[in-house]
Amino acid sequence: MARRKPAVAPATIRRSVALPRKLAEEVKELAPPELHYSFNRLVVTALHEFVERQRARAFAESVARMAKDPAIQAECAAIARDFAGAEADGLK
Repeated sequence: MARRKPAVAPATIRRSVALPRKLAEEVKELAPPELHYSFNRLVVTALHEFVERQRARAFAESVARMAKDPAIQAECAAIARDFAGAEADGLK
C-alpha cells in the first residue's frame, strides 16, 4: 500500500464576494495606476493594509492599557528614580 503525503494547505485561497457596484467603481477610480489592471491585486493590497491598521490599533490600545496600569506606573517611577543621577551624565 502506497503512503499518502500529508495534505499541504495551498498558499492561495479563492473567495467570491459580492460588492456594491458603486463601491467597486469608486475603488477602481481611486486605485493607484499599478493596481488598475488587477482587481484581485487591489483587494489583496487593501486587505493587507486593513490587517496592518488593525494590528497598529491593537498595539496602541495595549500600550494605552499599560500606561494606565498602576504596577507599570510604579515600575516606571522606580526606574526613573534609579537613573535620575545619570540624567546629566555626559552633558558637562
